[in-house]
Amino acid sequence: MAGRILGIDLGEKRVGLALSDPAGIIASPIGKIEYHDDAQLLREIEKLAKDSGVTELVVGLPIRTSGLKGKQAERAEAFSKILQERLGLPVHLWDERMSTVAAERSLLEGDLSRNKRKQIRDQVAASIILQGFLESRRNLY
Repeated sequence: MAGRILGIDLGEKRVGLALSDPAGIIASPIGKIEYHDDAQLLREIEKLAKDSGVTELVVGLPIRTSGLKGKQAERAEAFSKILQERLGLPVHLWDERMSTVAAERSLLEGDLSRNKRKQIRDQVAASIILQGFLESRRNLY
């Protein structure tokens, strides 16, 4: 399916966002949404998806290192279902284990200040999640 894919790193107060190029090869961080309730978050994601020509979404699934799912994974699964129903687009869950750690490591290597790292960590994590999904898809074809 041609079109952009939106990557989402779902947090309790912030959501990191990344967007693929139209060919589905490269993920780029595009920002974050700070939200107070799910209704606001859904509205903002819906607007972004429509404005950006999104045809699919990828939501990070925070599975514990033990392989078990916790409350955050259950929330991601429930949120994904709501997104799919509301937008009518395919929503994929992607194992995000270590994405935040990888994002932090990459930002440390970039020698960014602690404050700057905090501001962009979520969107970099979303980009890592989306890039992993894009690469796995390429390996299937």
